[in-house]
Amino acid sequence: MTTSTVQTNYDPLDLNSYSLNRLPKKKLTKTGAFFKKWGLPIAAILFFVLAYVVQIPILNQKQGIMFALFATALFLWISEALPNYVTSMLLICGLVLTGILKAKPAMATLGDPVIWLNVSAFVLASALVKTQLVKRVALWLILRFGRNASAIFLTFLGINVLLAAFVNATAAKAALMMPLFMVISAVYGAPGTDTTNNFSRNLVLYNLVMINASCNAFMTGSGANLLAITLLAGAGCTIYYFDWLMAGLPLVIGFGIIGYGLGMRFIFPVSEEDKQPKLQGGMESLQKAYEELGPFKMDELKAIAIFGLVLLVWATDKIHGINATVVAMTGAVIMLAPQFKLLNWNDVDIPWHLMIFSAGAYALGAGLTATKLMDTLTKAMMDGLGLASMSYFSLYALLTGIFIASHFIFQSKNMRTIIFMPIVIGIAQELKIDILSLAIPVALCINVCWSLPFNAKPNAMLYGTNKYTMGESFYYGFVMSFLYWLGLMLAGATYFKWLGITPGFF
Repeated sequence: MTTSTVQTNYDPLDLNSYSLNRLPKKKLTKTGAFFKKWGLPIAAILFFVLAYVVQIPILNQKQGIMFALFATALFLWISEALPNYVTSMLLICGLVLTGILKAKPAMATLGDPVIWLNVSAFVLASALVKTQLVKRVALWLILRFGRNASAIFLTFLGINVLLAAFVNATAAKAALMMPLFMVISAVYGAPGTDTTNNFSRNLVLYNLVMINASCNAFMTGSGANLLAITLLAGAGCTIYYFDWLMAGLPLVIGFGIIGYGLGMRFIFPVSEEDKQPKLQGGMESLQKAYEELGPFKMDELKAIAIFGLVLLVWATDKIHGINATVVAMTGAVIMLAPQFKLLNWNDVDIPWHLMIFSAGAYALGAGLTATKLMDTLTKAMMDGLGLASMSYFSLYALLTGIFIASHFIFQSKNMRTIIFMPIVIGIAQELKIDILSLAIPVALCINVCWSLPFNAKPNAMLYGTNKYTMGESFYYGFVMSFLYWLGLMLAGATYFKWLGITPGFF
């Protein structure tokens, strides 16, 4: 357990203390110190060997260089030899210098609409922090469920599922919910960003998993879900909102309940003592703090109104077709408008280092797409597995397993969907299997992307809380990924069959 002295007069309920731009540096382990010193030379050698020495038969020259860039960036991100945003900048330079991408498209990733969605989401979240609305909600949750650790986790399960029905931007959900994690972590013995314990590890990692997994419950839960729907429509298949809901929601809720118990009891075991609040002064001081907030203020009501409207427009985008990023930006503009008197620019907490990190990840995805590297590798792998001779159950288990495992190396849900969904459709067509019987289970794996900080934007954001290490994130994510896959196996044998998705293969 990592511990350190908390600064004098530190208020663990001050949500502004948890700015992502002001996170303390973590103490290096021996392994971390080694990679800090030698990681960059190792990365240079790795790139040279993979790009110009080793020849992979199924790859052409350009794909070989792209594979070397991918492996090198992966090594630097995992080893943390460089800050993740520096690795992203180095990667963008590498993509241009090797001719994989032109300078403009490589550098234009910082202007991707998703980056603007993130910026706007942080503006919206900053308003909820400044007006103390989130603090009010956090205190209410602690007072309502603070004596029962199980209730806290199950409440977050409900919040994640509810938000997934309205918000298809996981980064926005993470930005809005992160202050709650930090406040509750403080109450249970891990105040600030430089202390942690197993309760805090479980709380933040559980929410990281559920921020992503809850998107699988709804057809509109993420943009990648909608991309899958579009690809299936091109193959003549239609999935309705209610059908997706009936398949995804029970799976997500069951996974969330079992995942909580697994994490608290086995992955990072939490003792009965650690499940008790430890904030000095106890629940009485929290009650006093809640009462000091007084009745709802006008600024809080403004923040509720604006964000509620943003949620409403997001939830009804199928009706009006307004771009989700534009909706978020409009909400941010209103909050920043002087006439509205809610926020000024200095109140906004935007972690630009994470924006640059994300830009590098998108540039990597653009390079993989331009060279069709993953397409080549994936097809070769699938051909080598002899799919034509497999039973339906074997295909079901293999395709969902591969799709889930792919999140360990892919930085984009959209990219995974673009590559894998056509393969699934092609396999089903060639083997004369109902496309949806394979495509729906695979589609319900789209948002399994929670094991490493660079797998998705919320992962990078919550990794910055310093509540867990890269290795702990991988361990927790691996176990939860396997649990989710087992849940899919059980669903395929039971209620998927009752819904007419899968045949009776047992």
